[in-house]
Amino acid sequence: MGKAARKKGPKKDRAPKVRDVFVGQPFEGLAAEPELIALREFIPSATVELSLVDSTDRTVTLGTVLPMAAAAFVRSDGRAYIGTQVQTRSSDISRDLGRAIRWVLDAKPGDVLSVPDTTTPPAEGERLQDLLVTGAELEPELHKDFSWWLPEDADSSGEVGASLERANEAIMPTERIGPGAYWVDAGEKAHLRWVRPEQENLLLQALARLSAAGEIGLGEGSRYAGSFRAHGLLVPVWDLDPEAHAREWEEGAKQLGERLDAALKSLGTEPLNAAERRARDGLIGRQLTLR
Repeated sequence: MGKAARKKGPKKDRAPKVRDVFVGQPFEGLAAEPELIALREFIPSATVELSLVDSTDRTVTLGTVLPMAAAAFVRSDGRAYIGTQVQTRSSDISRDLGRAIRWVLDAKPGDVLSVPDTTTPPAEGERLQDLLVTGAELEPELHKDFSWWLPEDADSSGEVGASLERANEAIMPTERIGPGAYWVDAGEKAHLRWVRPEQENLLLQALARLSAAGEIGLGEGSRYAGSFRAHGLLVPVWDLDPEAHAREWEEGAKQLGERLDAALKSLGTEPLNAAERRARDGLIGRQLTLR
C-alpha cells in the first residue's frame, strides 16, 4: 500500500504581497523636481510651503530633517511639517511623501509620524504628482539652524532639545544662488551643487561642448569637479574658492546657465565634434559620491 494521504487543513489567509516597484525618478513631471531632489539629498536645513491641489485649512510645510528624522509631525501650535530626509523609505519616495501629507492633514498638535508608510499596497492618488499643483515651483527658505522645529515659546529641553543640538552641529553653511543651484561651505572647499532638469545624456553633451571650449567654469577660482546622479537627474558639481562668499558666484552661475542653455539648443543642429566627444568621455569618468 502507498503512503496514506495526508489530510489538508484549512488554508490560512495570507497577507497580500505588496509589489514594491522601484521608481528611479520619483519627482518626474513636477516643476519643483530639482528643488525636491536638493531638499532630499544635500540641503541641511530648509522649509517651503506646499501648494496642494485640494484646498485645506491646514498649511503643510515641507522640511529637510525633522526631529528624530521623523516622516511628519504637527507642532504644538498646529503647524504641520513633513520631512524629506528620513531613516526609512520605500521604493517610491514620491508615494512616501504623499502618504505623509495625507497623514498630517488629519493629525493633531503633538502627533508624530516616525516613519513613512512603506507596507500598505500602492493606491491611486497618493503620490506628490497627485497632491501638489504640478506646475508650482518651490523656492525653499534656508535656515542656519533647526529652530523652526519648535514654536517660539516652546521648551527646548529633553529629547527634542538634544536632537536639535545634534542637528545644529552637523549643518554646513548653505545658500541658494539660483533654481536648483546651491553653494555649500564644506570647510576646506566650497562647492556649487546644481540639480539640472535635463535628460542626463543631453546635459553631458552640453557640458562637454562647454568644456571643449574652455567655458565650463564659473570664473576665476572655480573648477568643474564632476557629477553625481540623484533620483533620475544629474547633479554637476564645481569646486569654488572658499574665501569667496556665496553671492560672489551668482553672476557666474547665471552666465554658465545661459551658456548651458545655448549649448543644449545647439545640439539639435550641431552634433558633437571629435574634441567635444573626448570631453564628454572625460566628464562621464568623473562621477562623484556625495558624502
